[in-house]
Amino acid sequence: MTTLPASAADQYLRGHLPGLDGIRGLAILLVMTVHFIGGAVAETPLQKFFVKAAVHGWMGVDLFFVLSGFLITGILLGSKNKPRYFRNFYARRALRIFPLYYVVLIALFLILPLLVKPSPMLETARSHQIWLWTYTSNFFIAWTGTWDSLNYVAHFWSLAIEEHFYLVWPLVVFYFPAPTLKKICLGVIVFALALRIALALADINETSISVLTPCRIDALCVGAFIALQLREPGVWPRWMANSNYALLAFGAALFAVMAFASFTGFAEAVLHQVRGTFIALFFGALILLALKPASNPVSYVLQGPHLGFFGKYSYGLYVYHGILTWYFMETHLDDQLTAWSGSLWLAMAARMLIGVGLSLLIAVPSYHLFEKRFLDLKRYF
Repeated sequence: MTTLPASAADQYLRGHLPGLDGIRGLAILLVMTVHFIGGAVAETPLQKFFVKAAVHGWMGVDLFFVLSGFLITGILLGSKNKPRYFRNFYARRALRIFPLYYVVLIALFLILPLLVKPSPMLETARSHQIWLWTYTSNFFIAWTGTWDSLNYVAHFWSLAIEEHFYLVWPLVVFYFPAPTLKKICLGVIVFALALRIALALADINETSISVLTPCRIDALCVGAFIALQLREPGVWPRWMANSNYALLAFGAALFAVMAFASFTGFAEAVLHQVRGTFIALFFGALILLALKPASNPVSYVLQGPHLGFFGKYSYGLYVYHGILTWYFMETHLDDQLTAWSGSLWLAMAARMLIGVGLSLLIAVPSYHLFEKRFLDLKRYF
């Protein structure tokens, strides 16, 4: 393992890192798996096992959170002592996030109703659209306790959480030194876990807990803590050398917590919240592996072109695939595919292929013809 001094590690982390493109690709594939397969009505034990495994693709959102915390903190640390720190950061984030997000809202809520009568499911979201325009959809879902309160755009809850982080974290990084920032990260991680446990013990809806910003901020802070630590002298070689063991250790702890809760049912509400912390730590270790040379299978796959391709278009894929998911549900695509193929296996495979394929057909042109126009403006900031 190459040893890098703190300054060299910082320079390396500022460059393009193919492994992190792979992390994005893995995250979006996990999320698409849960949405395109996780809702299938299984019949046989093997099918039930497969669908249950697909449902765990929701962890892809946690992977996005950890990665965002890592990248955003690195960006902020690199520009902390430069002119126009706040202007440049907020402008660049706005150019990346806002155009696609608001164009989709305009298309769904303003243009589409002029052309056709909105479906009942879309009309439900349209009647509560103010929460989406203000990036507070996660709080509305928490209040209602159901994804159905924002059909077609319920998946925007995670974008709201990220936007809250983008709004506040630059202020924190600017006003506090690195040692204090690390303490803040650790404190927030403990606070978020304690809050989730307290809400679970108070019998608060699981969906509500899962979408509240204070309950999910720990994953972002895990990524932020890693970004801070890797810039400390001597940490890079030590953490890189032990990243494999960290991945195995956190993976084993995560599996043990999930298995114990599933088989015993003991303190399940609490263990579900503990699970969230181990997921974040596991993905933090995975990000460390993604930064290593492609000398092991995990790093090799993460730095490869296939996951990197999905990573490049991950934002558009996330936005569009969720809309398609609700459309498939409303048009009963699962039933049609099962009747046509005569096999649930074929129906699940077909839905995944159709979902991913259509998402790419929309996301790729969207990136090159629309989003990239705004990304090119980032050079002015």
